[in-house]
Amino acid sequence: MSPSTKKSINSYRRLSGITVVAVYFLILVGGVVRSTGSGMGCPDWPKCFGSVIPPTSVDQLPANYQEIYLQKRLAKNDRFVATLSKLGFEETANQLANDKSIQVEEEFNATKTWIEYINRLIGVVIGLLILATLIKSLSLWSEDKWIPFTAFFALVLVSFTGWVGSIVVSTNLLAWMITFHMLLALALVAVLLYSHRRATRLLAEKNSTHLMPKKILWLLLSVSFLMLIQVVLGTQVREGIDRVSFAMGNLLREEWVSKVGLVFLIHRSFSLVLLGVHVLYFIWAFKFSTRSTSFNNWNQALLALLVIEIASGVGMAYFGLPAYLQPIHLLFGSLILGVQFILILQLKDQTNFKTNLQV
Repeated sequence: MSPSTKKSINSYRRLSGITVVAVYFLILVGGVVRSTGSGMGCPDWPKCFGSVIPPTSVDQLPANYQEIYLQKRLAKNDRFVATLSKLGFEETANQLANDKSIQVEEEFNATKTWIEYINRLIGVVIGLLILATLIKSLSLWSEDKWIPFTAFFALVLVSFTGWVGSIVVSTNLLAWMITFHMLLALALVAVLLYSHRRATRLLAEKNSTHLMPKKILWLLLSVSFLMLIQVVLGTQVREGIDRVSFAMGNLLREEWVSKVGLVFLIHRSFSLVLLGVHVLYFIWAFKFSTRSTSFNNWNQALLALLVIEIASGVGMAYFGLPAYLQPIHLLFGSLILGVQFILILQLKDQTNFKTNLQV
């Protein structure tokens, strides 16, 4: 491999790595948007109150601004309902068309508006970063055609995620749309990590034939699937919290968790199941892997993330859902899934690991 090719590969790896970090930062900011109730800080999309730079005072808006932006949202929502109907999702379309909560328009709040605006700006930066990774990936076409393909798919995915974000706004933060939006962000991370891994393989030495036990890969796949379910359950808990806080006028915060109901109990109990399977995975992983390897280091990182995630969950459950812990809990749950995916890719490669004796 020529020095120029190695330089191109390393350049692509750096850029794609920076993009992954940026997406995780956006997930953190998205958690801040959710915990502060700023999701409707900008009632239109892609602009904010019809401007590239949003207002800082209600005096900068028309007297009937709520009616103006409500009608714009409803018009866009009608188009979305019509699209769902054409695609055969009649029941979902009817539910959206008759959902009265969509017709509620919030009053202007400068702080919430700018929090949401910053969230959107970061999204734009990520879109530009992904476009840059696509351009950079073209130089690796002759080395691995899947790298440009995955970079292009990431661009398509981030564009679709942005469009879904606009639907989240038009439907006034419809619960299942928020969950879907979150899952798309996690899918984007996975695509970027996969593309980064393929570039890394081009530089890896191919003289190692050591294999890990297949059961570790299957266990990790199971753990990751269960973790994804837990993240979805967490979004359902968050939606329940939103309903309770609204019903209680954002008062008596320490009582919100107890009033969420069954979904919180399932989420809390499922965390014990997750802890158990993670412990089993760590026992096997540390038993069969050699020390001072990337695989072992990532497992240590996974263990640390899991401890922090559990601690933040306990903190929210028993200390009145402090707003600063909610984005942290979301971020570390997402980081766990990312690290698990990295480990899965490494196990699929089956290199740099100690050979198992009898499994």
